[in-house]
Amino acid sequence: MVGYDPRADGRNVSNLEVAVAGSVSGLVTRMLISPLDVIKIRFQLQIERLSRSDPNAKYHGILQAGRQILQEEGPTAFWKGHIPAQLLSIGYGAVQFLSFEVLTELVHRASVRDARDFSVHFVCGGLSACVATLAVHPVDVLRTRFAAQGEPRVYKTLRSAVVTMYRTEGPLVFYKGLNPTLIAIFPYAGFQFSFYSSLKHAYQWAMPAEGKKNENFKNLLCGSGAGVISKTLTYPMDLFKKRLQVGGFEQARASFGQVRSYKGLLDCARQVLREEGAQGCFKGLAPSLLKAALSTGFVFFWYELFCNLFHHMKKADS
Repeated sequence: MVGYDPRADGRNVSNLEVAVAGSVSGLVTRMLISPLDVIKIRFQLQIERLSRSDPNAKYHGILQAGRQILQEEGPTAFWKGHIPAQLLSIGYGAVQFLSFEVLTELVHRASVRDARDFSVHFVCGGLSACVATLAVHPVDVLRTRFAAQGEPRVYKTLRSAVVTMYRTEGPLVFYKGLNPTLIAIFPYAGFQFSFYSSLKHAYQWAMPAEGKKNENFKNLLCGSGAGVISKTLTYPMDLFKKRLQVGGFEQARASFGQVRSYKGLLDCARQVLREEGAQGCFKGLAPSLLKAALSTGFVFFWYELFCNLFHHMKKADS
């Protein structure tokens, strides 16, 4: 059901319903995985090693970070920036899935390649993610700022954050980290869609007949696998993006340890490699992979579920 399939022309799901399904899947998924996202961002922004042996390291493990955030900032800290994060997920999900549907259908109509090919899903998935990123990147910057700040908070509300950032850093602040985001999102989303499709084919081949009946489990499992593979292959760019997005926000990071300023993507990569080593490019990978498995699995699971629901409702009406 993800992407245009010429064999399923009668599925009767409109572009509006595709967008709605993408939005709802993003909304539900974001609500469930927000705590892992906050921990991942804290790990990515920490200059010190994520190790118990480093006395200056504020965080060194998922459980330890979770306990410390809970003690210092309370349970609501795991949903810091949740409103911009939800706006991000809703907008991103709608634009991405709608763009993917339109692009794969265009490929089929042009008779260039089979719309179900791995390469078609990779390119169309990457392009659809770039379109969605351009549409919602300002909200992503806001989400990162909210998740990154400790107590007392620099930004109290979404409105105050927008006004303060605009006045103190100018309009381009809302597009900080855009270059590494676009560089990373194309292969990440491309791999997500193409591996999701490939894993579903592999599942169909490997599972016995009685195991093929549970479509929801298949969608969840294949989505999780696609998320883990995609995130591992593109993770350093995600870390660089987060470091760049909090540039000019150093005062809110003072209590977390060392802070750094970066002149751009290449400077950020050089500093991370020089000071933190190659492993520094993978800080926060563990919670990120857990988050990727859950979020990608849930996104495809809910998207397919709602598309099927729309399809069955229309069949029932007719």
